[in-house]
Amino acid sequence: MKSLCLAAVLFLPALYAQEAAVGSKVADFQVTDLDGKPVTVKAANGITAVIFVATQCPVSNAYNERMNALYKDYSAKGVHFVFVNSNRTEPAAEVRQHLVEHKLTYSVYKDTNNVVADRLNAQVTPEVYLLDAAGTLRYHGSIDDSRVLERVHDNRARKALDALLAGQPVAAPETKAFGCTIRRAGKTS
Repeated sequence: MKSLCLAAVLFLPALYAQEAAVGSKVADFQVTDLDGKPVTVKAANGITAVIFVATQCPVSNAYNERMNALYKDYSAKGVHFVFVNSNRTEPAAEVRQHLVEHKLTYSVYKDTNNVVADRLNAQVTPEVYLLDAAGTLRYHGSIDDSRVLERVHDNRARKALDALLAGQPVAAPETKAFGCTIRRAGKTS
């Protein structure tokens, strides 16, 4: 019995991580709006950007204006955006207040018990997952290469979105996401 439990503990993270592999299909998933109502996200619904964000993370906050611009520029081109807050330490009311205070024009959804973060193996905020029209993961990683706007040399998510919109393969489909660790449910730290 002990070895069966150990096998399950070792196997389950691998099962979730398989869905997060670039080139794999992502299944539809559910988040909740800030009023607590469930929202189903169709993975195969045109090009979709799933971006994990936070209210308390200084790295995620350093990207607020860039995420707003990314949303504005690419939603106008038909890209669907799903901004997800999976932090157990950041309630919906705080997320709503953060959106207003920072004049963010996109919606953020809560990921109760970090189900979506676990499925995609998201670890930090901000972290980006780009799906093509068929729901296949084509890019995973960072928005760009520097927390400091003046030091950005590689607009990774924009390049990936441009490639997807042009029907081309993403040149760098996986980059290292950096930021604050997602505060998952059930963890004390």
